[in-house]
Amino acid sequence: MLELAVLGLLQKEPLHGYRLKQQLEVFMSGCISANYGAIYPLLKRLEEQEFIQVIEENAGGSTRKIYSITQKGEALWKQQMLEHPHESWVHARSRFMIKFFFFSHLVPQERVKLLEHRLMVCRLRLENQNLQSFPNDIYQAAAWERHRETVEYEIKWLCDRLTLEKTNLLTQSAEKSLHIS
Repeated sequence: MLELAVLGLLQKEPLHGYRLKQQLEVFMSGCISANYGAIYPLLKRLEEQEFIQVIEENAGGSTRKIYSITQKGEALWKQQMLEHPHESWVHARSRFMIKFFFFSHLVPQERVKLLEHRLMVCRLRLENQNLQSFPNDIYQAAAWERHRETVEYEIKWLCDRLTLEKTNLLTQSAEKSLHIS
């Protein structure tokens, strides 16, 4: 997930490691934990695999590494954005929110597919949760109830986003056909 987030941020603009960590903390702290012990080895590996490149910048007599994404890195990012790895509920939720953060870099059809997939996953989660019951433990029952409400809210939120995306897609399609005629 950290790789997806780093490549996504580097699509917007080249960044040095410290600024990259700051942006990860500000924009993605609800989805991902970022520390220097994870970021710098990742940057080194991405550079070695030619997914990013280093642009050196002189600032006040010192040189610092500025990282920018390569075409190969953009292709990897796109692949990771569109895939659905089998992972835990918590990781899948975080991964989706990271993807959503970068939705503006996708075409509408790709956004719709990702929203529909997440909606399906949430509905399945809710169905499976409804099979659980904890009648003898009020705390477990309360925790499950809270989780159920959270998933129901996410389903509503996803449906709203999906409606917006599909409306935009129809509007674009109608505008395109007007220009063709």
